[in-house]
Amino acid sequence: MAEVVIQSVHFEKPGKENTARTLKVAKQRADELGISTILVATTQGDTGVQVARLFQGYDVVAVTHSTGFKEANAQELTDENRAAIESAGGRILTCQHAFGGVGRAVRRKWDTYQLEEIIAQTFRTFGQGVKVCAEIALMAADAGLARTGEPCIAIAGTGRGADTAVVLIPANAQDFFDLKIIEILAKPRVG
Repeated sequence: MAEVVIQSVHFEKPGKENTARTLKVAKQRADELGISTILVATTQGDTGVQVARLFQGYDVVAVTHSTGFKEANAQELTDENRAAIESAGGRILTCQHAFGGVGRAVRRKWDTYQLEEIIAQTFRTFGQGVKVCAEIALMAADAGLARTGEPCIAIAGTGRGADTAVVLIPANAQDFFDLKIIEILAKPRVG
């Protein structure tokens, strides 16, 4: 039986201190596989800027929190970081979270979990970053910014920075079970 042996980095602790190593591993694998689409989760935009600069010439999509995620009508992505991402050639996606839209409203109102939040909790058994990688891939596919059926690299983290990178095949949310995580390039051993 054929096999593929790849480098996979497992950090002792989650967090932004793993960002540089995570991005290095992701860039190396993107180059090895000829992958041009890079998805990155970013809140205030610092990680999005780093990825957009490192992956210049690639199709970089920085996925933000939805507007109003923490405070009504507020967007966490700073104007300065938005401009830096865009000037480095990256695109920005802001939309409803694939695993936390209307279902989250039901939980908040009636204190009961809905299907998408159960899926999110299941992904979190692999770590917060793995959950976010899957989620931003669904969001980017739904927005037409990542092609379904074609591998891309997704980068995310636990809180701030990046500590997780995966190779995956995006799917639209309505085709959720077509999403495939092919390789885990980096993640914390604990989350």
